[in-house]
Amino acid sequence: MTAETVEYIRYRIPEDRSAEFLSAYTRAAAQLAAAPQCVDYELARCEEDFAHYVLRITWTSTHDHVEGFRKSELFADFLAEIRAYVGDIEEMRHYKPTAVRGRGAAVPTLYAWAGGEEAFARLTSVFYEKVLRDDLLAPVFEGLAPEHASHVAMWLAEVFGGPATYSETQGGHGHMVAKHMGRGITEPQRRRWVNLIQDAADEAGLPTDAEFRSAFLAYLEWGTRLAVYFSGPDAKPPAEQPVPVWGWGVAPPYRG
Repeated sequence: MTAETVEYIRYRIPEDRSAEFLSAYTRAAAQLAAAPQCVDYELARCEEDFAHYVLRITWTSTHDHVEGFRKSELFADFLAEIRAYVGDIEEMRHYKPTAVRGRGAAVPTLYAWAGGEEAFARLTSVFYEKVLRDDLLAPVFEGLAPEHASHVAMWLAEVFGGPATYSETQGGHGHMVAKHMGRGITEPQRRRWVNLIQDAADEAGLPTDAEFRSAFLAYLEWGTRLAVYFSGPDAKPPAEQPVPVWGWGVAPPYRG
């Protein structure tokens, strides 16, 4: 479980003081943005009753907030900006996230956006045809098992938000990492792998919008760089971990 904690500060601010309140927090927010203990923050205003505000701050931990930020010069400057509204606080507490979490359907998964299971099956089919004809990569995949492409399709599908078929039939992240141990993958081979799978994505008809491809490439870079590391002579197998689930990152899907 993550050590992060979420602090909620609930205010009741009369309408005639709201503009000054928002102005004060606009200035105070600079101290939160500069605090290494602060992950993110957001001040929201109630739609049904404009007098109610909630400030949400995610801290790296409760200890970091209390013993770090509150004892720093940043807190002194933060408090100086919002001191006039301390008496308007109705609640100020830390909350720990629970296991009840998830995403709604408003933003599709990368898996769904790509076209689902069939899209990833096409991708790996085209990709491994290229790999086996490539002078640099063919030696790495010598003796490729017939089911290898389908296993990679399952892996990518799960990574990009699809069904957990890989985890249920093959294992978690540690199982995939183990496939690379001792293989001595080089940086030129890694780059060729990334380039070929991007070419395969084009040929397989995966979406070409900037948002999808930037997220797609971000995972390829992350995953292949880990593969190079774990294939090296000094790598140690990681503890068993779940398959990572990749999201859109900075840019959500563009809907034009």
